[in-house]
Amino acid sequence: MSGIPILTLLTVLPLVGAAIAVVSGKHARGVAILTTGACVALALYIWTQLPLNGSMGLVEWHAWAPSLGIEYHLGVDGLGALMLVLSAIVTLMSVDAAHRVHHQPGLYFALVLVLESGLFGSFTALNFFHWFLFWELSLIPAFFLIKLWGGARRGPAATQFFVYTMAGSVALLVAFLAVFVSTTTADSPGTMDFSRLAFLASTGTLESMVAAHLGSHVMMWLAAGVLAGFAVKVPMFPFHTWLPAAYAEAPSPVTMLLTGAMSKMGVYGLLRIAVPLFGHQIAQIRTPLLVLAVATVVMGAWAAAAQKDLKRVFAYSSVNHLGYCLLGIFALAVPFSAGDAGQLTSQAAALNGVILQMFNHGITAAALFWFVALLQQRTGGHRGIDDFGGLRKPAPVFAGLMGIALFSSLGLPGLNGFVGEFLIFRGVFSLAWVASTVSILGLLVTAAVILTVIQKVFTGPVPEHCAGFPDLHTGERMALAPVIGLMLLIGILPGLIVNSVNPTVLDLLRHWRF
Repeated sequence: MSGIPILTLLTVLPLVGAAIAVVSGKHARGVAILTTGACVALALYIWTQLPLNGSMGLVEWHAWAPSLGIEYHLGVDGLGALMLVLSAIVTLMSVDAAHRVHHQPGLYFALVLVLESGLFGSFTALNFFHWFLFWELSLIPAFFLIKLWGGARRGPAATQFFVYTMAGSVALLVAFLAVFVSTTTADSPGTMDFSRLAFLASTGTLESMVAAHLGSHVMMWLAAGVLAGFAVKVPMFPFHTWLPAAYAEAPSPVTMLLTGAMSKMGVYGLLRIAVPLFGHQIAQIRTPLLVLAVATVVMGAWAAAAQKDLKRVFAYSSVNHLGYCLLGIFALAVPFSAGDAGQLTSQAAALNGVILQMFNHGITAAALFWFVALLQQRTGGHRGIDDFGGLRKPAPVFAGLMGIALFSSLGLPGLNGFVGEFLIFRGVFSLAWVASTVSILGLLVTAAVILTVIQKVFTGPVPEHCAGFPDLHTGERMALAPVIGLMLLIGILPGLIVNSVNPTVLDLLRHWRF
């Protein structure tokens, strides 16, 4: 496929599928499955084409509006390619799970495919203007998917989701406009290219340019704005309050997209934009950021323990699990000591763990909400943690597969959820041992939460409304088997991902300035 703009092709493919799906009526789901299946194949191909040295590959560049610093600049490294694979897989899972959409199915699946295009664009764009367009493109279909197909309180949930994420977007836009103005000189226009800005930041030039144009303290405010913009998307405490309502009221297949793919946009933004450009400022406020990360881990776990709605349990559990990513990122922000091989090893372990956790959480969390959707379909909408019991008797295959996903979320050794968390704690403990130690409380509470779910859903007497609970049929087993298999495969052979991502990790660490 040499010479073909494959990243552009991957981004446009879902839009073509959306245009077909919107006029396909009852056949829209079939169109969406074919489109998302093709996207999975293309994303996996991109994964195989990564440069061995961890640098950007499959780069596409065209002048767009040079006088405004706007370029059509695409590229992927191990981080970006892994997020493309994750987005493609989770979107296919979401479409497969949405087989009971009877109200305007053409519009529903068209919006899902537009959202997928927004994800792909966000993970491949290397210029802020281009990236911001796709960042916002993913927001709009998500809003309408919640608003039009959500639960009883879908209106307030969709509005809260939109307002929070839009406020974060405004913070990002203002910060980058300030950066563009600061990099403008009499001889050349400013730049919004991530790679150029990262180079300027690594040499300290960007900070000097911002200070000369806007003042010596403005750089810290810009860093705060960018961090806030991404913190909303992750989300990080205390910017997380939109998440429980949005996850609970959205249709379960849409919640799969929100937690499995869209939440990773925030973590990706921290790694691709915030740390490379504002690493020095992040290092200066490292302690309060670590406090917020620990609060996200621990309070997310405790909040999950207090819920009775399974969707809210897994929503807060997602906050907890993404808190480990924040912990790993902020712990990295320590000035590098020349000759300290141990520090570099710890930073590499933590960063590998963060990237692996992003992928693992995306797969596992999406699978858990898929199982919740199946529970609701089989029991007339029940999803309370106390609404079930004894399901392992009438539905042993269902209980077994959901149990694997739950143990993956718990972090059981041998499953994918363990590896990422282990690498994060292995790296963070030597970089920020206090934060690491306190965060272990989150692991313990999460274990209690998951075991409680297993006990109340799968054991005990079978309630009357679950007496005829059907087990998974052949089609459902075939759809879920690859997902569960992926959890087992990564848990046993994590090197399949780590070996491909590690060169990118080392390349990033070489260029970051704290």
